[in-house]
Amino acid sequence: MSRRDRIRQTKIQHEAEGYLELGLPENALRALARLGEPGELDPHALYLRGEALRMLKRYNEAIPALQQVGMAMAKNIHVWIALGWCYKRIDRIDRAIEALETALTAEPEEPLVLYNLACYWSLAGDKSQALEYLSRALSIDVAYRELIEDEPDFDPIRDDPGFQAISSGAQPAG
Repeated sequence: MSRRDRIRQTKIQHEAEGYLELGLPENALRALARLGEPGELDPHALYLRGEALRMLKRYNEAIPALQQVGMAMAKNIHVWIALGWCYKRIDRIDRAIEALETALTAEPEEPLVLYNLACYWSLAGDKSQALEYLSRALSIDVAYRELIEDEPDFDPIRDDPGFQAISSGAQPAG
C-alpha cells in the first residue's frame, strides 16, 4: 500500500470514529464502505464496522466482523466486550461468556470485564460464578456498586443473601 493510500485509509478511519462518537453509525458505515468490502478491511476498520453495526442493533451482522477482529487483535478487550454485547442481545449468553472470558485472559483485573461476566453468569443461572465475578469487580472498583440496583441482569439472583451482601458492601456469610 502506498503512503498516499495509508493516509487516505487513516483519514477515513478517523472519520468513521468521529461518526461513532457522535452516535451516527450509518455515516460511519458509509465512510468505511469507501475503503472496500468488509473482507478487504484492516482489523481496525473492521472493528469500527462491527461497532457501527452493534450500535445499529444489527448484532448478527456485527458478530462475524468482531470475531475476525478478535482473531487479529486478541489482546484488545474492547473487541471482546463488543462481541459479548452482541451475543447477549441475540440470547447466546454462553457465547457472551466465552467472549468475556477471552477478554479476561488479556486483562484479568479489568473491572468492566468482571462486572459484565457477573451479569452474564447471573443470566445463565450460575449464581456462584456471578457472585465471584461481581465480588472481584467491586474489589477493584467500588464505583460499579452504583450500577447494581438498576441492572436487570442481576434480577435472577437479586434475592440471594450472598448477592445482597456483596451489593450492599457487606461480607457475605459463608
